[in-house]
Amino acid sequence: MKAFMKEFKEFIARGNVMDMAVGIIIGGAFTAIVTSLVNDIIMPLISLITGGFDFKSLSVTLGSGDGAATLNYGAFITAIINFLLIALVIFIMIKSINKLSRKKKEEPEATTKECPYCKSEIAIEATKCPHCTSELLIEEKAE
Repeated sequence: MKAFMKEFKEFIARGNVMDMAVGIIIGGAFTAIVTSLVNDIIMPLISLITGGFDFKSLSVTLGSGDGAATLNYGAFITAIINFLLIALVIFIMIKSINKLSRKKKEEPEATTKECPYCKSEIAIEATKCPHCTSELLIEEKAE
């Protein structure tokens, strides 16, 4: 039993498990935010555009009487719209995050170069090496 508990502790303490747990918790919080955005902001705008039409009320009664079953296809349409809007919001957010991370990864433009004669590091605009005093060829930048 001690070996099992030790193995379990090692499993829980691994970085991947902790990262996954944090991801699930943040995902739950993010879901609440996106759901609120869709239900409280976007759906009322869609309702305004459609003249106050509420999809949730669309249904077909199967049978007759008080206990008749209903086919609530309006709730299904609303769920599809919610899914598409949530997917759109997540897509836009991930696209923005990827754009920001690409900007961080871009390397700054070089400010130095290597002298071809003495192999010392010199300024990129240099026409003469300050170390070995060799004349350097001016390299034209391709446009």
